[in-house]
Amino acid sequence: MSKKHSYFFSIRKLIIAGSFLPLFASAAIADTNFLQCKNNLAKRAQDAGFSTYITQTVIDDISPIKRVIALDKKQPEFTQTFEQYMKARVTGYHVRVGREKLKQHKALFDSLEQQYGIPRQYLVSFWGLETVYGKHKGKMSILNALTTLACDERRSEFFTQELLNLFTLIETEQVTTEQLKGSWAGAMGHMQFMPSALLKYAVDGDSDGKVDVWQSEVDAITTAANYLNQIGWQSKERWGREVKLPDNFAFEKVAFDQYYSLSHFQQLGVKKVNNKPLADYDIQAELYLPSGHKGPAFLLYPNFNVIMTWNLSKSYALSVGVLANKLIGAKGVEFSPAQQAAVKPYSIADLKKLQSQLNALSFELGEPDGKWGPNTRRAIRLFQLQHKLVADGYPNEEVFLTMESVLNQSSEIALKNGEIPVKNDE
Repeated sequence: MSKKHSYFFSIRKLIIAGSFLPLFASAAIADTNFLQCKNNLAKRAQDAGFSTYITQTVIDDISPIKRVIALDKKQPEFTQTFEQYMKARVTGYHVRVGREKLKQHKALFDSLEQQYGIPRQYLVSFWGLETVYGKHKGKMSILNALTTLACDERRSEFFTQELLNLFTLIETEQVTTEQLKGSWAGAMGHMQFMPSALLKYAVDGDSDGKVDVWQSEVDAITTAANYLNQIGWQSKERWGREVKLPDNFAFEKVAFDQYYSLSHFQQLGVKKVNNKPLADYDIQAELYLPSGHKGPAFLLYPNFNVIMTWNLSKSYALSVGVLANKLIGAKGVEFSPAQQAAVKPYSIADLKKLQSQLNALSFELGEPDGKWGPNTRRAIRLFQLQHKLVADGYPNEEVFLTMESVLNQSSEIALKNGEIPVKNDE
């Protein structure tokens, strides 16, 4: 690293590690608001020590992309089932081309496994899921997209920080403005790195004097290996595994989104999918049922959380693990006809309504958002336990019907007592 870059990085630490107040909060990005936001941004960049090239030339040339806001706020009417999600992302094409990439870059993967401890199949799996091995790296202006998101109130602080980190990459000549094409959310290159990740973990894998994660597969893969290593990947452990639960599984003895010893699951009768016992291994595991008790079951190990550091979605992280397994010969997740018939997608609106109803019954889970997150899983599980349902924490049809029955009974009791009942949709 040159003295110029070293000095600049020393004064940029605050940008990488600190938090920033939103530059400009506005529900819509009218031209006047966006111009004011750019002015605020230029002032912030000037105060942080950026050159006039950044504060004037680069920022002056930025324009909003209204479609980015639409994509950021897009909310589907219905969720995908886990089966639908998996089948759309772990395809025969992903497996076939991924295996070709494993052969093509064998020497590189040999070296990376030795240096960083990241098994090759995971690197290829991330690559396949992020851009289909470089086919879909994105064509939007990263500068315009990040500034658009920084000037919107929803996640202004996060994207402001990413934009300032991108300015650092430009200022230190690690990237050129002409290179900066990617996704609507600001992710770049073969592996879709955000500017903060590229700034902290970039590696010149092909030793040509620069890091180019757009054109150099070697640079992108090496940077990914360094990233996973630095955020805590345990080289001798897997991500988790699919398991089988006994018919009489004691759901009341397992809270979701919590870790237990592997021996705890052994005692509860959990086995591998081939009916063999779980290994006698000292590791913590979390039980996850992406479709409830009627779908597949997984034990998730600490490396699963490392995958989620890359992308904070359990379905995405499961796809990484399953594709990685298939790349080296495993079958992957198989969905039986019974599972396919039993697991139905629920609507976002229905889940929001259920969340409101759970809150009203004192199963507090926070602001209803239509997302099946940890607080919602916990609340649904407690409701299921109270009403002697299978306590899998999943918003299945039985939960919706039981909730309707409970609220109807409450309304009848309220009417008998001369009270005004609460409507089911409030």
